[in-house]
Amino acid sequence: MLYSPNNTPPWTVNGDKIVFNPLSNTVGELRGFSGRGGEVTFIGYSTESCNIDLYAAELATGTVRRLTAHPEYADPVDISPDDQWTAVMDTRGTGRQLFMAGMRGVPPLIDMIATTVASSIRNNHQRRFFELFMIDRYGDRGEYFGQKINAAGSGVAGSGAINDPEWNGRADPRWSPDGTQIAYWQDLTASPACGGVNSLPCPSSTEPGGRFVRFMLATLTSREPYSLPSVEPVSDVVPWGTPYVPGDAAPSLPRIAQGTYTLLGTASGSAKVTITDSTDAASIKSVAVQYSNYTDDGINFINGWENYTRSNPSTTLEVGDWYSDMVRTGETNSTKKTSPSGFHLSVDTFVNIFEANGTLTTTVDDNVYLQPYNDS
Repeated sequence: MLYSPNNTPPWTVNGDKIVFNPLSNTVGELRGFSGRGGEVTFIGYSTESCNIDLYAAELATGTVRRLTAHPEYADPVDISPDDQWTAVMDTRGTGRQLFMAGMRGVPPLIDMIATTVASSIRNNHQRRFFELFMIDRYGDRGEYFGQKINAAGSGVAGSGAINDPEWNGRADPRWSPDGTQIAYWQDLTASPACGGVNSLPCPSSTEPGGRFVRFMLATLTSREPYSLPSVEPVSDVVPWGTPYVPGDAAPSLPRIAQGTYTLLGTASGSAKVTITDSTDAASIKSVAVQYSNYTDDGINFINGWENYTRSNPSTTLEVGDWYSDMVRTGETNSTKKTSPSGFHLSVDTFVNIFEANGTLTTTVDDNVYLQPYNDS
């Protein structure tokens, strides 16, 4: 198992201080191996609040690097055979997640319990909002967010163009062995993700036979094919993992105990964090945060408050009660606010149907990001 109680978790406590460890090797969902096999890729604990990203961990050492940093949702991934490029299915460009993740630099405090909701909104029933992007080895940074592979075309919904937004990427992209092509597949928006009670109309397929699935092969025309040497054998032992014996119980993951803590900004300022357990003390029920000039870079400052409470009426149904009134000033000016009565949503992780009462809206300078319509 890619877990050990000796690994540093995302959150630790030192006295009355809570400490964030942004590149912990906490594997959420394993996605595969790097091209040369020295790393594993995975969805990890968020570095920024409500921002679901991809990471790679070196098998020999456990050293982690962040592959994506765009505030949209990333999931299916494949690293090129030479380890220099990453093909990623991502919702970037759709605005789907920005109503909750558009404010940058917010520490992932409510994510202790809000990750299920943040990750499930990326879908609508069977519809994915993924598009294929190619990012260099060093990942998203500054104003660089990679290159959209299927950017060419009219972009008209329902046209059947290469970049028709009604044709959505699915898992998983794959590189050719010589690094010159990327294969992926798409499917067309269909009921119940459109039509009926859904406010979105259903497009008609323009593909032969009216099919709703198509296989895509992107050729990187400026690249020369390469031939790589064989991969040298490596040890099966992962020092930061735990040997698994069939029948072993799943490990209990560490969590922060109920209480009130202070998170210090890396540069200055602080956040007061109050964690409240469920009635049976088996899990965290709510996380409340008060920000006071919180900054990790000394340039962008966060003030205001946020409170998230969760409940699970059934195994797959998550209900969230969200209250937020936050302001970020600096390189960009942002707000993240719920309606006065809060934002109350439910998501069934088996079917990914978004239902909400109230609003959660994020503004970044002149851009306003709204939540999806219910059932869409």
